[in-house]
Amino acid sequence: MNPGDGTDIIRIGTRGSELALWQAHHVQGLLGALGVRTSLTIIKTQGDRIDDVPLSQLEGKGFFTKELEDAQLDGRVDLAVHSMKDLATGMPAGLVLAALVGREDPREALLVRPDCVDRERLAAGELLPLPDGARMGTSAARRQAQLRDLRPDLTIADLRGNVPTRVRKLREGQYDAILLARAGVLRLELDLGDLCVLPLEVDDFVPAPAQGMLALQCRDEPRVRELVHRLHCEPDGRAVAVERALLERLDGGCQLPFGVNVRRLGDGFRLSAFWSPRDGVGAPLHLRLDGPDPEALGDEALRRIRAREGKPA
Repeated sequence: MNPGDGTDIIRIGTRGSELALWQAHHVQGLLGALGVRTSLTIIKTQGDRIDDVPLSQLEGKGFFTKELEDAQLDGRVDLAVHSMKDLATGMPAGLVLAALVGREDPREALLVRPDCVDRERLAAGELLPLPDGARMGTSAARRQAQLRDLRPDLTIADLRGNVPTRVRKLREGQYDAILLARAGVLRLELDLGDLCVLPLEVDDFVPAPAQGMLALQCRDEPRVRELVHRLHCEPDGRAVAVERALLERLDGGCQLPFGVNVRRLGDGFRLSAFWSPRDGVGAPLHLRLDGPDPEALGDEALRRIRAREGKPA
């Protein structure tokens, strides 16, 4: 059998949310352009089953990925498509990260109901043009820590569910504003014309490590691994690898109040990061580092965070 000659079907595992299916269909299209036939298998994860508990209160890691990894290991699927920011830094034995694909806009998007926009703050160019005490929906520790740092007056309320569900809850008035990854909004081509939508620059509100990037994971076998690697995006992949390495060295997951973004800036790179103590005690750390080597920027960011923690780098 020759992968890519159309004689074999590559089985792709995916979650069943609209965004996950968009991502899986996108990868299907890329593989189809290589002459590869594929099929989709929808797998429900722990994060899908438990959608009424904040992620920060769930035990362990891999809430949106473990079941997909199990399906690869037991042979039910050949390949899994993940939002890379959901993928744990520790890879199970027998699986590899075969390709990073198509980084979309990594910025956060602030969605506000029109009647909750503070027009004076908006006109003044404030990052979060919301009235005092506005109810902000998000369950991410990273987002909550940055919101508390920027606007301690806001009321932060937990928000779970897929992207359309979160938008529906905003429209119903359960929240005055919510934060979403802009990549998901763009990929789903959501009609948000009735809402105020404000992209937040990564230097001002730092996104999750690898936000906007797709990760293609498979068993550590040449048959699929070498085929899938043909989809790898090298320029963005290097920057995302630095983000992921920093998260891993901090032993982080979704419970860690930490965000980082690495991107091209002129002939070099810029690293923007936000870190806050896990217990919320003490001031957060804001970093903006420029240089020619993204790996060196990651090392310097780790050194400064460890210094704030009182630990050696």
